[in-house]
Amino acid sequence: MEQLPHSPLIPSLPDDVTVDIVARVPRSHYPTLSLVAKNFKKLIASPKLYKRRSQLGITQHRLYALLRNRHTGDFSFYILHRKLNDYNRLVIVRSLPLMSSGGSYVPVGSKVYVFNALDALSVDCASHTVQRISDIPQRMSYKVVNVIGKKIYVIGDSFCHVFKEDGGWSKVWKKVVTVFDTETQLWEPVLVKDDMFVGPLWSDSVVMEDKIYMKGYRNHHSFVYEPEENKWELMDEVLNSKDWEGACVVDDLLYYHDLSGKALRVFDPKQSRWSVVNGLEELLAVETAQSKWSKAVKCGEKKLALFFHDGKEVICCAEIALVRRQGGEIWGKMESCDVVIEDGLFDVVKCVAVTV
Repeated sequence: MEQLPHSPLIPSLPDDVTVDIVARVPRSHYPTLSLVAKNFKKLIASPKLYKRRSQLGITQHRLYALLRNRHTGDFSFYILHRKLNDYNRLVIVRSLPLMSSGGSYVPVGSKVYVFNALDALSVDCASHTVQRISDIPQRMSYKVVNVIGKKIYVIGDSFCHVFKEDGGWSKVWKKVVTVFDTETQLWEPVLVKDDMFVGPLWSDSVVMEDKIYMKGYRNHHSFVYEPEENKWELMDEVLNSKDWEGACVVDDLLYYHDLSGKALRVFDPKQSRWSVVNGLEELLAVETAQSKWSKAVKCGEKKLALFFHDGKEVICCAEIALVRRQGGEIWGKMESCDVVIEDGLFDVVKCVAVTV
């Protein structure tokens, strides 16, 4: 077990009691607590504190965004902080290194796993440290990364060879599935699906009911992969009928912001039916009216966050609580809507939520 500093955190109390007290403090106050003293700064970064929080069942969802700086081209992690004036802001995590432009990101518990062209790493969001994990066993292009349980599925195209056909050259591709077990920290044997080229035409992917749904820019490039049976099938026509992108899943329902329709749409896989989330007409007609993109991310029980561009070179974030009413209708209530980045220099690449 990690040893905390020898000098007491609070002179009149045993350290274990202090850890119990700090574990009960909302995670959003930890940056301020870390300024109290060097010992508190070390405690805030200690795995012992987060293990105790987990034992007490008081973990919280924290939102991170990967932003690209348009001037420098750098990719950096930012955390969504609630400031003293009760406004949310994205704040750069300076202890983390710059990320790769070609990385794929997926959250598991308190960590974010990053898969680059060949190498991979995990970002511990409790201590804001990075650790290398074993390299991806198969080089692949155009990856999508999703998690089911404690296993991460990395799916992409593996180039095989070029052959001449009808006076021209054709490429043969194989769809490759690699699985990383976050508990054993080991890769499982590679699975291969021959002659299934989709490549860069996937616009988004999500997990519902333990299946991976991969949306193509072209409808015939949309597939569903069921890991338990290693089965591929074409996507449901109703789900495929909408151009969903930047989507998230809450309680096995898919949500995405329809920019042109000015609506938050929801898909129920059990009923194979699209509907509109009620109660958000003002937010979507006014606040997001000029947005050219948006990204939704689950950020708690029956709750999502919607990042969007307001047309004035700033990035906004709206937190929305979701309720299913009698009759099955989904209603949303906007809990907050803040400008989280003001200088217009950044693009949102990926949003993830972790529990710490």
